[in-house]
Amino acid sequence: MAAKQVFNYGAGPAKMPTSVLEKARDQMMSYNGCGMSVMELSHRGAEFGGIITTAEATLRTLLKVPENYKVLFVQGGGTTQFSSVPLNLMKGEAPTADYIVTGTWSKKAAAEAAKYGTVNQVFPPLESYTSIPSAADWKLNPDASYVYYCANETVNGVEFPDIPDTGTVPLVADMSSNILSRPVDVSKFGVIYAGAQKNIGCSGVTIVIIREDLLGSALPFCPQMLDYAMQAKGGSMLNTPPTWAIYMASLVFEWIVDEGGLDEFEKRSAAKSSRIYEIIDGSDGFFVAPVAPAARSRMNVPFRLKGGDEDLEAKFLTEATAAGLLQLKGHRSVGGLRASIYNATSVEDTEALATFMETFMAAN
Repeated sequence: MAAKQVFNYGAGPAKMPTSVLEKARDQMMSYNGCGMSVMELSHRGAEFGGIITTAEATLRTLLKVPENYKVLFVQGGGTTQFSSVPLNLMKGEAPTADYIVTGTWSKKAAAEAAKYGTVNQVFPPLESYTSIPSAADWKLNPDASYVYYCANETVNGVEFPDIPDTGTVPLVADMSSNILSRPVDVSKFGVIYAGAQKNIGCSGVTIVIIREDLLGSALPFCPQMLDYAMQAKGGSMLNTPPTWAIYMASLVFEWIVDEGGLDEFEKRSAAKSSRIYEIIDGSDGFFVAPVAPAARSRMNVPFRLKGGDEDLEAKFLTEATAAGLLQLKGHRSVGGLRASIYNATSVEDTEALATFMETFMAAN
């Protein structure tokens, strides 16, 4: 039976490219004719060895990862990295780290890091996560073990337009929701990590890119599964890795290359997000975007109707669902509405949402 066409604006797990799903479907029962599904392959065998090697090589090509960086495929999602980062990078008798807290996920990361050392929030806690304070007002500690930030806050819709300058202090970035949406200079970072279920692939694997000189200094009580040096030495196979998730990530990496690479996706991201924000800003208050324009995310667009009319928002969701526009409800912690428009969400998908928003506004 043919499936009903729907448009998926979920924040994660998010939409996957159709051609990637089709390729995975075609290889489901027998990967490359080997007679077994990827889900059945030994992670020590030649077939899966080729998958993970190709995945790393393609990702390195896309991001132009320097040779002095390791690429790891680990488990536990981005949230586990809230612990992994301080366990691996905090140093000295009185370890400390700087945290740039601009939303829900960086706040959670800072709270977790405080279990292992002193956390310095580089500016006072914000009343609401709707902007990024000027770097001129940050209080960075030159003796910090690292500086941490979340490049794109999925809940709050706040995205850094530029890479923070932290001098010689290693910069750590959670890029779970905007990685591969534009070129990035990896050499400016000590660590980049990203959960896969937004812009990379299906849930189950997290990518960690770490500069080699930062390996080997984990705190004594760091579990081996969270020790970056141990994972690097073991080729991301200290235990059975998430083989299917790595396979799907590899297919997505190849799809991005085939579609034109990161320069192309940067253009698409700008076009898609601009279309939605233009409707919001031109609606005379019918739609309201809470985030300051300079900090607006290209990946996650939170918005309210008439300043927070919950009945009208419920009507919007009901009619959107009936029209096949799914997963537009805002995060439970902030309410409202949210459209996530990651790489796999096409310009045409975005136009479907834009048209619905315009029609709904005209009728209400």
